[in-house]
Order: sequence, then C-alpha cells, then structure tokens
Amino acid sequence: MEHPEFERARQLRRDVSRLMMEYRFAVDEVLTKVTILREEFVHLHCYNPIEHVTSRVKSPTSLVEKMARKRVAPDPEAIRANIHDIAGVRITCSFIQDTYQVLEALVSQDDVRVINVKDYIATPKPNGYKSIHAIIEIPVFLSTGAVQVPVELQIRTIAMDFWASLEHKIFYKYDGEVPDHLAESLSDAAMMAERLDIQMEELHNEVHGAPGREADSPRESIDDAALAQLWRQLNAGVQE
Repeated sequence: MEHPEFERARQLRRDVSRLMMEYRFAVDEVLTKVTILREEFVHLHCYNPIEHVTSRVKSPTSLVEKMARKRVAPDPEAIRANIHDIAGVRITCSFIQDTYQVLEALVSQDDVRVINVKDYIATPKPNGYKSIHAIIEIPVFLSTGAVQVPVELQIRTIAMDFWASLEHKIFYKYDGEVPDHLAESLSDAAMMAERLDIQMEELHNEVHGAPGREADSPRESIDDAALAQLWRQLNAGVQE
C-alpha cells in the first residue's frame, strides 16, 4: 500500500500545476488589456504612452520555496491569499504622467479589482527605487467557472526601469550587501534619472502640448472623399 505522504505530494504537484496554468492565463488577460489600450491610444490620440511590456510567472520550484518561507499551506486558496507576486506584468512608459494614466486606465475596468497600490514614484524607496506597484485581481474563465487571480503590476518610466535593472544586478552580485560607495553612486544615479524624467517630460509637453488632449484626426480616419460620399448618401436617404 502506498504511503499517504506520496499521495499528498502528488496532489500538491497537480494543484500547483493547475494553479500555474491559471496564473499564465491571468497574465495573458492583462497583456490583452494592455494591447487594447495601446491600440486605443494610438488610434484616438496618435500617441502611445507604453514603450514596452514584459511578463513572468514564477516557476513551480520558486513558488514552493516561497510557500515554505512564508509557511503557506499547500492549498490553492491559501496560496492566492498569501502570495501575490506569482504572476507579474511590467509596463514601461515614456513619461511619469503616462505611468499614472496607464494605471488608471487599467484599474478602472469593471472586471479589475484593486487589492493594493504602492506609489514608489511619489515616495521612492530609501535606495532610490521608483515605480508604481499594484496588485490587481482579474477573472480567468475556465470550463469549471471563473477564478479570481491576482497579478502584480509594475509601471515605471524608461529611466526608472534602467536604474532598477542595474540596481537589481548589483544587489545580487553582492548578495544584498552592497558596498557603501556603490550604494551612494546608485543613489546619485537615481536622482539623475529623476531629473532626466522631468526634463524629458517638459520637452515633450512643450512640443506636443498638455497631456490628455485628443488628436484632431484619429489615425486611419475616413478620408474626405469617402466622407463626402457618405454625406451625400445620408442626405439622399433623408430626402426620400
């Protein structure tokens, strides 16, 4: 007869495998929302505030290790309730104002529930890190019904992303014990990145005007000849 521990281990493997599938689907849902936003911004405003998007889902091994560290029970509902960074989507924007605009556009959708928002742009971390972090919950529709799945959003500018990438590499190079002179240099670099963000945004606004203004002619709009023909047909219909 098989030992009960083996069966529990197999059940955990099945549960984690299904859970990871749900989180992959959740990332796909968020990426679809972001793609639609990009297309809308380009079409209506002739401007795309989103430079690029990346995503990731924790590996099963990494998830199990975090469950052990946080003493989370091997149960799907307990995992969802206690570990919110299994699925992540990072959105890199052109300017600071874009980060807030993109966040608002995403969290205002009816099927998105906001669990938590941390604004590290307004209040940077002590080491200079800047970004918006939001935990949102979205429905994933399976054959058995809808499942609410949390996804971590990170929204930042190009300069913030460049700085964070470098800081991450240095942090792991020194196993968290970053030498004082490097920490000071990173802090200086964070201030320079902030000044660059502000200066580039001011230049952009000077050239293109205040943010939020719609373009006079949406991209791929109806040309004048087609519009005139449509107008004639409408008038003919009214006269009849």
